[in-house]
Amino acid sequence: MSSLTFDELKLILFECAGQDDQAANLDAETIDTPFADLGYDSLAVLEAAAVAGRLHHVAIADDDVQAIRTPREFLDTVNGARPVNTAVSTGEVAT
Repeated sequence: MSSLTFDELKLILFECAGQDDQAANLDAETIDTPFADLGYDSLAVLEAAAVAGRLHHVAIADDDVQAIRTPREFLDTVNGARPVNTAVSTGEVAT
């Protein structure tokens, strides 16, 4: 399993929020800035967590997502989440 990077998070947020102005404002200096101050609402963060979870094959509880306030917390949450069995989650039969 690979770790979610800051650059990948920026791309996911751009995809979920659809506003390049906000993604352009994300840089190393804003990693500890609350998402609300960056212009992202809780729905964008929830959707981004779902995308990141699918891409990195991890399960992220809704309560954990709701506790995320900053990009750093987002990265820590996704990268610390438990892996899911991709064979089961995609409907494939494990052999």
